[in-house]
Amino acid sequence: MRELSRDHVKAMEERKLLQSFLAESQKGLPPRRMRDSYSEVLLPLGSQPELREKYLTVQNTIRFGRILEDLDSLGVLICYMHTRIHEAKMSPLSIVTALVDKIDMQKMSLSPEQDIKFSGHVSWVGKTSMEVKMQMFQLHGNEFCPVLDATFVMVARDSENKGPAFVNPLIPESPEEEELFRQGELNKGRRVSFSAKSLLKMAPSAEERNTIHEMFLHTLDPKTVSFQSRVLPPNAVWMEDSKLKSLEVCHPQERNIFNRIFGGFLMRKAYELGWATACNFGGSRPFVVAVDDIMFQKPVDVGSLLFLSSQVCFTQDNYIQVRVHSEVASLESKEHMTTNVFHFTFMSEKEVPLVFPRTYGESMLYLDGKRHFSSMSVPVNLRKD
Repeated sequence: MRELSRDHVKAMEERKLLQSFLAESQKGLPPRRMRDSYSEVLLPLGSQPELREKYLTVQNTIRFGRILEDLDSLGVLICYMHTRIHEAKMSPLSIVTALVDKIDMQKMSLSPEQDIKFSGHVSWVGKTSMEVKMQMFQLHGNEFCPVLDATFVMVARDSENKGPAFVNPLIPESPEEEELFRQGELNKGRRVSFSAKSLLKMAPSAEERNTIHEMFLHTLDPKTVSFQSRVLPPNAVWMEDSKLKSLEVCHPQERNIFNRIFGGFLMRKAYELGWATACNFGGSRPFVVAVDDIMFQKPVDVGSLLFLSSQVCFTQDNYIQVRVHSEVASLESKEHMTTNVFHFTFMSEKEVPLVFPRTYGESMLYLDGKRHFSSMSVPVNLRKD
């Protein structure tokens, strides 16, 4: 560990020297266009069997958790392209993932034997934040077909990752680009509105309260006139019985230069637990349909214990909405702190049971899951080819 620590100290000393390249205001930075940050990356699964092994699932499809890691890395790269300073040997900015706004799948499963192409660019900027739109394609015959759309929000911080830093303004050059930029503004407003209406801040709506009360009435035992006696309706599961948990020790292998764990690694671990939860609950292989609203609330330090807790919080037909909550604790302290909440929508091969909350807290989780599910474009038509 001492050797790793020396390398880390040296890297941080070098980054301190980059502070002079930081702008004092956004006006001091040259505007950029969307094409300035446009990047394409090829994942040659078709021609590199040793690479394929890293992405392979036991069902002979692609590990979506690995794709999440790749999207996270590409998002960071795109932002470095947007903010590039030609005079500096390395960027004075530290780009970190703030939010996965949305990932929508267009295909049910991906082949591990065909090349994959990622592309993307910055689509909107604030003063210190950037929205990145990315697409993923897979070779089908002689052409690349779209399989996924993703929107990430990244933030710029200073050279030592201690405070916010300004980013270059963005100038749209066509009506299409103006629409993308306008959509970025709308996305920001939607996130603010969604957060303001959070069930952690506001009571549920009248319609939501009725939903919960109807569910409560469905679970009352008809043999007894009692609020305490509860029974499950047919083809239903108590929410508390849908949980899975895991623990990760955060090793230096997954760290960035600031001794923090990569966001992509956290997403992969959360996704894999979420997938296992959906599989265990539905009794058949689930396919990811959408990922949304992953907020990176706190960084995870190397050496932390990462506690992941996954739960089915809403179901409808053959859809399963899974929430994964992550907390960290240091080896010295037993105090747990929330770092992320992940929301995954899965589609099962067959119809799944209904999930019923038992407590008020679980009822709020149910409504939150229903809100996330409703924000998705349902019904989703995933291609099987």
